[in-house]
Amino acid sequence: MASRFAGIDFYDVDSLLAEEERMVRDAIREWVEDRVMPIIGHAYVERRFPKELVPEIGELGMLGANLPEEYGCAGLGNVSYGLIMQELERGDSGLRSFASVQGALVMYPIHAFGSEEHRRHWLPKLASGEKIGCFGLTEPDYGSNPAGMITTARETADGGWVLNGTKMWITNGSMADVAVVWAQTRAPGDAKGIRGFVVPTDTPGFSARDQKGKLSLLASDTSELVLQDVRLPASALMPGSTGMRSPLMCLTQARYGISWGAVGAAMACFCEAVDYAGERVMFDGPIAGKQIQQVRIADMLTSITQGQLLCLRLGRLKDEGKMTPQQVSLAKRANVDMACNIAREARRLLGANGILAEYSSMRHMANLESVYTYEGTHDIHSLVLGQTITGIGAF
Repeated sequence: MASRFAGIDFYDVDSLLAEEERMVRDAIREWVEDRVMPIIGHAYVERRFPKELVPEIGELGMLGANLPEEYGCAGLGNVSYGLIMQELERGDSGLRSFASVQGALVMYPIHAFGSEEHRRHWLPKLASGEKIGCFGLTEPDYGSNPAGMITTARETADGGWVLNGTKMWITNGSMADVAVVWAQTRAPGDAKGIRGFVVPTDTPGFSARDQKGKLSLLASDTSELVLQDVRLPASALMPGSTGMRSPLMCLTQARYGISWGAVGAAMACFCEAVDYAGERVMFDGPIAGKQIQQVRIADMLTSITQGQLLCLRLGRLKDEGKMTPQQVSLAKRANVDMACNIAREARRLLGANGILAEYSSMRHMANLESVYTYEGTHDIHSLVLGQTITGIGAF
């Protein structure tokens, strides 16, 4: 039975959206309901990313949706892009992670820092889903401090490059056709020497292996990348990449999408909780009529509404060219924390049934624990805001 709260628009946010934005959201929502919801629970239990959906994701324009049409992208505004991320994560964080990495961490840097040859060759193929990309920044010992990376790029006598190093926690890594890899071209720890390279994954010396033992994001491809004397031509270097600022700009794009996606996961859990509470009878009545559950549901709705308004304002700032990385830190931190809390409370409302794969709340709860950590941990974003407020850096 469809929830009467499926839209969850308690403050009439729809009236603040342009017609195109509503149409984009509704199209993706319908696709997620028809194509994702029937299979995602099984894919999660089977620990596999539903790769069969990738051509449809590309056909619907979800990949790099806010990049220019001249490169085969949809050319949408940033609020429309955010709404796409919201609806994908209503399905599963792994699905949104796929699209977020493809668009914000692979296509965006190729567009922003790559050569025109990079753009013409890769962006149309990535936009359609014909090719899949990954983003190689995080290393086994350098997560919150990516500037300390030890992966190196050594320039050769003929102007080419040789890459050596290891990258960890790489979404899409094992199925990628191309990797955007960040490496030190100077001494280790020199943030100014960090440059980006476009690396086809069939290049000799490049390998990817699945991350084993995950208890979260089970319907997502997560890998370790190993680069052993990976020889690249001079043209592999993204000429506009200059120091640590470049990958951080990519992360800002991804965190923006995460802020919206977390709202989608929270919405899915809320709808499931409301429907279940109305149907589950205990002590001669539905548990929706019990005070404890009504308080839970009221808290969920309040938090989701706050998250929706936060995202919409952030999206408008981004479309106006006024958004700051610190504002994105606030939204990512607040909305992911909110979604974690809602997923946990929804799981508890469902009781023992809440641990079954036929319900989504525990799946979202487990996924969101990873989202809480990746793209800048909750604590690091707290310190970013602390530095912004006080003017004093704590890391």
